[in-house]
Amino acid sequence: MNIAELVVFILYLIFMIGIGVFFFLRSKGANEKDYFLGGRKMGAWVSALSAGASDMSAWVLMGLPASVYAYGMGKTWIAIGLAIGYALSWIFEAPRLRRFSIEANDSITIPQYLTNRFLSKSKALQIICAVIFIFAYTIYAASSIKACGTLFNTVIGLDARLAMYIAAAIIIGYTFLGGFSAVCWTDFFQGLLMLAALLIAPIFALALVKGGSAETAAEFPANYWSFNTSWQDIVSGLGWGLGYFGMPHIIIRFMSVKSQKDLRKSSVIGISWTLIILAMSVMAGAVGRVFMGEITDSSTVFIQMTRKIFPAVISGILLSAILAASMSTADSQLLASASAFASDVYKPIFRKKASDKEMLWAGRGVVCIIAVIAVLIASNPNSGTIMGLVENAWGVFGAAFGPVILLSLFSKKLTYGGAVAGIVTGALVDILWLAFLSSTGVYEIVPGFFAGLNAACFVSMLSSGPGRDVEALFDRASASEL
Repeated sequence: MNIAELVVFILYLIFMIGIGVFFFLRSKGANEKDYFLGGRKMGAWVSALSAGASDMSAWVLMGLPASVYAYGMGKTWIAIGLAIGYALSWIFEAPRLRRFSIEANDSITIPQYLTNRFLSKSKALQIICAVIFIFAYTIYAASSIKACGTLFNTVIGLDARLAMYIAAAIIIGYTFLGGFSAVCWTDFFQGLLMLAALLIAPIFALALVKGGSAETAAEFPANYWSFNTSWQDIVSGLGWGLGYFGMPHIIIRFMSVKSQKDLRKSSVIGISWTLIILAMSVMAGAVGRVFMGEITDSSTVFIQMTRKIFPAVISGILLSAILAASMSTADSQLLASASAFASDVYKPIFRKKASDKEMLWAGRGVVCIIAVIAVLIASNPNSGTIMGLVENAWGVFGAAFGPVILLSLFSKKLTYGGAVAGIVTGALVDILWLAFLSSTGVYEIVPGFFAGLNAACFVSMLSSGPGRDVEALFDRASASEL
């Protein structure tokens, strides 16, 4: 155990809890909109880095570098797909989603937006969305908690399962207390830390290699440096970008920005941050192969490289970026699940007259329940890899919600029935493809996304149309300058 690294980790965790306490003390008189959407008062920098940090979980410091380290530059297609998808979501989806969510009765969750977008009194869509949210986010949060366990076990020798419990408790703490504002501000600081770590460690390692200070001569598999891989890898890699259009904990940030002007500024910041992060993540895997040679567990390449280069205090700060990546995603997922349950299931079905205070505590209760289930999944030795858990959850969200949200923003003829059909079909095809056709080598999000898109369009074409009032809402939102 390295005491200096442990002290840095403890100070970092105390800082995160402090942010949660700060916003809890400021939350007197807060309502549902304040807790789940920050009152739509988020500034450009906080919104941009929060969206990026909530997206780039521990896989960007452990999963993607591990894939590049083990298999070569062919895995870069994942980063390319993500970069394209993220940029397109900020440029085309974000401005319209913010305007449409305000026009649709000031919706504060994605299920609520989709229901209000069609002026529907039916709660079927909200319930379906909430069920998918809770299912997929539990798996997604498990990947982040598992990464925390791996980090503490590798760096300070702490039992991985105990480390997961501690990490989950910290994440629950500041999410439970501070809500969306605490999550966004912790994500802001964590985004800066992730950027610093991914800029510093690979560049120092590369400098040592070029300077002849690297101790290990690496051996590379055939075609390691080639981008020319199988068509399945290319299609699957680019398919990762489709996930951004339907990732609730990311696109909810688009809805929280206080103005269209700030949103344009956020897009520049967010896209730039993500491009740098993805490029340096790939570089970390490739340079780690050169610098470290063969290691037993490829998922620890960034950890081992950082500890080998820097003294304990510096390595502790840089490795806190893995905690940052894990927590910044898990907190957003827990909050999105809580908002989906409280706003879209608890109030409309069980407690129609629930007060703001009751809604806040219902959401906080769901945060605790999902976190406990995620810890149980993460601590199971058969739960799979960090990257595998992320891949499964990412696929469900992208296939289920991506096509429908895009159509809701750009198609005047999409109907409520078409939205329901698109979400259900996208999720089912994604899950069935994973279960029975994963041997094809094609990432399940690709067939799931296009199946959902076709289903939504087909059912909408068969109906008599969305109605004049729904079309009028679409026109108002399209022309709005809010």
